[in-house]
Amino acid sequence: MDRKLTSVIVSLVAVLVFFLLIVWIGGMINPDLQLDETGVLRFAFVGIGLLIVFIVYLLTRQSQIWEVGTREVVYMAIGAALYAVLSFLFNGTVFAVPSVSQVALRPAVAIPMFFGFAFGPSVGFFTGAVGNMFGDALTGFGLSPQWSVGNGLIGMVAGMALLFKDRQKGINVVLVISFILALLATAVFFLNRNVPNMMFFDPEAGIFGDATISWFAGLSAIVGFLLVVAIRFTAVFNKNPEVTAAVAWSLLGNFIGIGFAAISDIWINGYPPAVAIVGEFLPAAGPNSIFAAILVPLLVAAYSAVQRQTGR
Repeated sequence: MDRKLTSVIVSLVAVLVFFLLIVWIGGMINPDLQLDETGVLRFAFVGIGLLIVFIVYLLTRQSQIWEVGTREVVYMAIGAALYAVLSFLFNGTVFAVPSVSQVALRPAVAIPMFFGFAFGPSVGFFTGAVGNMFGDALTGFGLSPQWSVGNGLIGMVAGMALLFKDRQKGINVVLVISFILALLATAVFFLNRNVPNMMFFDPEAGIFGDATISWFAGLSAIVGFLLVVAIRFTAVFNKNPEVTAAVAWSLLGNFIGIGFAAISDIWINGYPPAVAIVGEFLPAAGPNSIFAAILVPLLVAAYSAVQRQTGR
């Protein structure tokens, strides 16, 4: 069997094994981490997510971006550990975003974005998926394996930047796709302003989630996109195409990964499509896109500086 194919399969199986171990061990330690009757359906979407990654690999298997060696395995472990700890620090109600479910501001999302771009899609997927799953387990509020896969897709897509030989053309294509996705989601927001805000769901106080999703959440995807476009056309960043590519592909990965997770809840939680988009996708993907525009350039610039100093 081809070494590259073997490494991709092993990586995907490793993600699944980690998921199952976290559910099994976490459920024994903390009852809140036990999956309910939707557990099988959640893992069905985990399987769909893993299949998506494998199909993308098959379509792009001629590229060297899928190479996984000892170096990449080390980066997987480092990335997942960093993302788990930082996700734990920002999960919960302190940085909660108005939504129909448990959504928080997560600047740590820049970790799988950066690791995917710098070290390849396999590293990015493992970092996002396993790191998020561990982070949820550490938080102790509950596990959503399909959302962890969505986080993995963020890192995987960020790692696809090297597919385009013409870097600028690739960036432009990615920005057009991202704009269409952000515009469609924002349009759904304007057409469904009555989606409830469950962050204020407090029956004891007589509040039953009747507040609507905030304007910040509804417009944040467009705001994040505009920030990325500003980076694209800013002369300072144009001198470093690596930064522009990293941010653009991270933005698209964010929309695809969070979109996958939010859409899965149409079946898992029974949300209408509009609620999944307005109540979950926008509150999660919007702020993520802003963090991508701000934090990913800093990480890429710092990494480039280290490479120059070490001569690698």
